Amino acid sequence: MVFMFETEKLLKQQLQEVELWHGVLPEAEFSAAEDFPKLVSTQHQVNFELWHQEDMARDPDVSDSKIAAVKRAIDVFNQRRNDLIEQMDQFLLNIINAENVKNNAETEMNSETPGSMIDRLSINALKIYHMDEEIQREEATAEHREKCVAKLSVLREQREDLEQCLAKLLADLSSGEKRLKVYQQMKMYNDESLNPVLYRKTESK
Repeated sequence: MVFMFETEKLLKQQLQEVELWHGVLPEAEFSAAEDFPKLVSTQHQVNFELWHQEDMARDPDVSDSKIAAVKRAIDVFNQRRNDLIEQMDQFLLNIINAENVKNNAETEMNSETPGSMIDRLSINALKIYHMDEEIQREEATAEHREKCVAKLSVLREQREDLEQCLAKLLADLSSGEKRLKVYQQMKMYNDESLNPVLYRKTESK
C-alpha cells in the first residue's frame, strides 16, 4: 500500500468530528493541506457547515433576505466541497505518480473516485449523528423514534459497505490494478465567463 494513512482511523475520525463540532466548531482553514487526514477533515467540515446552512434554508419563518444570504452561503460551500474532493483525488494521484505505480491507458478505472467516496462517507457521518439525535429527542413520538432506529441501522450498514469499497479501491490503486484520473469539475454557475446571467451583466456595463 503506497498510501501512508489508516483508512479505518480516517473514517472513524469523521464520526468523532461531527460530535465534537456540535459543541465547538473550529475556524475553517482552506489553505493547502500538508497531509491527507487534514485534507479529509477540512472537506468534512465544509459538509458540516453546508448541512446546517441547508437546515436554515428550509426555515419557513425567516425573511426572504435571510434565505437569500443562506442560499449564497450554500453556493460558496458547495464550490469548496467540490474543490476539496478534487484536491483529495489529486493528493492521492500525486502519491501514485511519486511511487511509480505501474499502470497504463488500458488499466481499468473506477467511475467513483476515492475523494467522492470520502465525501459520501462524510455526509453519511452527518446523517448518522442527526438520526441518532432524533431517536434521543424526548418530545418525539414512539412511532417516530422507531422509524429513526430502522433508518439508523440502514445508515450504519451503508457506512460499512462504503468503507469496504473505499479500502478496496485504495488497495487496487496502490497495486496498479486500477488507475486514477482527476478531472476538473468545471462548475459553470460560479464562473463569470460561463454563466450567462453573470456575463450578460458584465457585458451590459
